[in-house]
Amino acid sequence: MLRNGETGDWIGTFEGHKGAVWSCCLDTNALRAASASADFSAKVWDALTGDVLHSFEHKHIVRACSFSEDTHLLLTGGMEKILRIFDLNRPDAPPREVDRSPGSVRTVAWLHSDQTILSTCTDMGGVRLWDVRSGEIVQTLETKSPVTSAEVSQDGRYITTADGSTVKFWDANHFGLVKSYNMPCTIESASLEPKYGNKFVAGGEDMWVRFFDFHTGNEIACNKGHHGPVHCVRFSPGGESYASGSEDGTIRIWQTGPVTNDDTETLTANGTIGKVKVTADEVSRKIEGFHIADEGKMKEKEEAAN
Repeated sequence: MLRNGETGDWIGTFEGHKGAVWSCCLDTNALRAASASADFSAKVWDALTGDVLHSFEHKHIVRACSFSEDTHLLLTGGMEKILRIFDLNRPDAPPREVDRSPGSVRTVAWLHSDQTILSTCTDMGGVRLWDVRSGEIVQTLETKSPVTSAEVSQDGRYITTADGSTVKFWDANHFGLVKSYNMPCTIESASLEPKYGNKFVAGGEDMWVRFFDFHTGNEIACNKGHHGPVHCVRFSPGGESYASGSEDGTIRIWQTGPVTNDDTETLTANGTIGKVKVTADEVSRKIEGFHIADEGKMKEKEEAAN
């Protein structure tokens, strides 16, 4: 699904996969979306219309996908232990394959202006960094437990990882460990605040979404509200909010700082209640230009907004 990042309002649904969707992402300009699925395919979608642009068949479950920074390439990985790079300018051409992943691929990402890719495995520790041109592993960041989440910071300085009950921050250029913090439970996902890089958020098995100081590791806030383990947390590109996805079937959006308008209650990072007011006009303005929904669904959405 595509939703408004400020309000959470539904914009449209990308329909076509016949199995669980394990990973999804938008390209840099948010004009295309990509998804990786248990139906042995990765798909690229028009993010404005919801149409399928390309469907790339694999031989097993596709667990992860990521657009390159320049938006021309799509990286995929999964149960086959093969990293594939598809050229979106030549979608019918066979992909480049890097087939020496030691285990089933869990996460993938691009860094160094698309010259390096990183991958983590489901069943073993470590983050592997590959040179795109040679297809060789140039560095392995060692961890005791499998890395369930790996994020390259917006400024390209840090790689944020979650493994077991620790969150680690690595120098993305020299690959040294910068900081490592022990968490109160097994953590599935962590994300670094993109604008100032001075806070991070983490979520996992205990169902709480915790907000920390990057420099000290001190907990600033603990957001309670999910009723199942938290599988994914990510900051918005501007850092003003962060989202958490849970096994309870909900995604919650949390404000990073205090908000002054009033209507909908959201918990802010400093533990106080901030309020966000959204009018029906604002919602309709925000979804203008999107044609994903059929008329019935749009009518239903408009009624809900009113």
